Parts: sequence; structure tokens; C-alpha cells
Amino acid sequence: MGDERFMRQALKLAQSGLGNTSPNPLVGVVVVDPSGNVVGAGYHEKAGADHAEVVALRQAGDRARGGTLYVTLEPCVHHGRTPPCVDAIKVAGISRVVSALADPDPRVAGAGHTSLRDSGIEVSVGMEADQATHANRMYLRHRTTGLPFVTLKMAQSLNGTIASRPGERRQLSGKRASNVVRKLRFEHDAVMVGVGTILIDDPQLTVRPFKPRAVPYTRVIVDAKGRIPMRARAIKDQARFRTIVATTNQMPGAVREGLIKRSVAVLECARSENDRVDLGDLLSKLGSENILSVLCEGGPTLAGSLLAGRHLDELWWLIAPIVLNAEEAVPVVGNGAYDLALHINAVKRLGDDVLVTARVKR
Repeated sequence: MGDERFMRQALKLAQSGLGNTSPNPLVGVVVVDPSGNVVGAGYHEKAGADHAEVVALRQAGDRARGGTLYVTLEPCVHHGRTPPCVDAIKVAGISRVVSALADPDPRVAGAGHTSLRDSGIEVSVGMEADQATHANRMYLRHRTTGLPFVTLKMAQSLNGTIASRPGERRQLSGKRASNVVRKLRFEHDAVMVGVGTILIDDPQLTVRPFKPRAVPYTRVIVDAKGRIPMRARAIKDQARFRTIVATTNQMPGAVREGLIKRSVAVLECARSENDRVDLGDLLSKLGSENILSVLCEGGPTLAGSLLAGRHLDELWWLIAPIVLNAEEAVPVVGNGAYDLALHINAVKRLGDDVLVTARVKR
């Protein structure tokens, strides 16, 4: 029970870095002396800052000698922007390490645990592994596949529609739901929409009130044919929010030049069979730029393509207490063949709305 309690403390500490550690993982550490007292604790604040192990061991000082270190992810063994954490653990005189997970990063991949064992330190792996995996699901997805973790957020009426007619602007969710979505944006490296959402809603796609991230927040607009207007709010304020327009060779040169003049990155991708942006190619390119996670808030066309292409890892589905059943009512998801098995994580009420969160079974 002691190990579980201390690991849960470490997991809670790790959450303090949420939204700021990318492309690094969330890591929390608790150091316990031989008498069972917590003498050090810390978390990884942001990429380039001291790792959680170093923060906690510095706080513990000599009291760490002979003690146990609880860490939510395997300590690193390689030189990056900071020295290897395994070296700090050895110098501190730690006698036992309890680790929740092995790190799949090829530069670590069990070598951290092996190095500690070779130094005579007892190592136990797997404590609270499920919770640790969930906390670092975005990092783990990227490190094991090279692709970003993809979350789809959609809002619908009770009967599965989003508007009474095509092109209509309609706010379905209430204030509490909107606040949750803004927090969700901050926790992801990028937010992605289709150009149809830009043309209809002209969203800023920002976190409001503004909350700075250690790694700049990125807006991705999927626009195969260059229909984005130069007045769109999502291509403004590049100093605080980077924008990428994902397109194909169908984009007119004048549109491309206009975007580049506004410091917007133009990312040309392969074309799908229906002349849209190949989302698999786009996600691969975003992953290669160290974007660990993407929140998709697009309309039915983008949602349908993501579902049909099996590009999703998690769904956040908001259901509003209204019925939209007009003759031209727009369905929440566009046409396509979908066959995904889901595991429901939670169902909760947000004011008058209901939020269902689910992960895709792979």
C-alpha cells in the first residue's frame, strides 16, 4: 500500500506539467527516506528544464541516501538538453527505484532500468501502470508510432445533427462545456479544423483567456484547394499562435503567397482519392515536427474522414438538450464507412450538456 500511495503522489505531481512538457513526457517523482518519510518531490515543468528526478533529489539532499525513488516513467539514460537522470539517482545513493512504465523512446527503451540494476539498485516496474499510461498516452503514442495522438471533439443535438441547414452558424454547447473544450485545447499541441469551419464560423481557435504554453500552440487548417480567406481570424496573431494550412497541389499560387506573407506555414500533403488532403500523410508530417497531440474540432466532413481513415485515438462527444430535425439538417458526421470499437471512459454532465469520452480500441 505504501508503494501505491507514493506512486499516486508522483502521478498527481506529473499532471502539474500538463500542456507544457511537449515533446517530453509528463513525469512526477517522489523520494522517500529509509524511515518512510517523503523528503523530496518534483515534476518536469517544461522541455529544457530539469527533469523530475533531479528536482526531487535536489530537494531531498542527503536524506535520499538509502531511500526509494518513485517515478512515473523510466529515468533517461541519454544526454539531451539535460544530463542522464540515472546518473543523478546513482550519485544520490538511492537504493530502490519504483517505476510505473518503461519509456519506449529508442534512446531509453529499458536501458535506464538496466543501468540502475547494474549499479546494484533494486528496480521495480509496473506500479500504477494503467494510470501512468493514460497520463502519458499522447507521448507514448508518438514515441511508438511517430504519429500524434488524435482527439476528436464534436457537439451535436439529441438527434445527431449540428445545424438546421448547411452553412448555418449554431452554438450547441453551453458555457461549462465551452470551458472544458478550451482546457482541452491547452493540453494538446495543436487544434485542427477543416476550411469549412473557417468559412462558416471564422473561429480564432485559441485558448481564452490567453494562457501561454512553454511550446507554442499550433492551429492546423485542412484546406485542399486553397479556399481560406485572407481575413480569417485563425491566420492572425502568429506571434502567439502558430498556424499551419495543410493543403495539396490544388492550392492556387496566389493563395499560397498570401498565406506566406502573413507568416502562415503552408504544408503540402498528398491528395486522397476524393481530392482532399490525405490525413494519414498530414498526421505523419505533424508527427515529424514533434507535434505529439492534435485536437480535431472540425465539422462533419473532417470528422467523417478521420473516422473512415481510423486516425482517431480518443473521442470527446458533447450532446446538447435540443432537437434539430429540419429538412436540411446537417448530421454531426459526414458520409463514409465507419466501424470503430470504443471503450467508454466517462459520461458526465456539464450544465445542461452531456459529455461522453471514449478511447478507440486498437
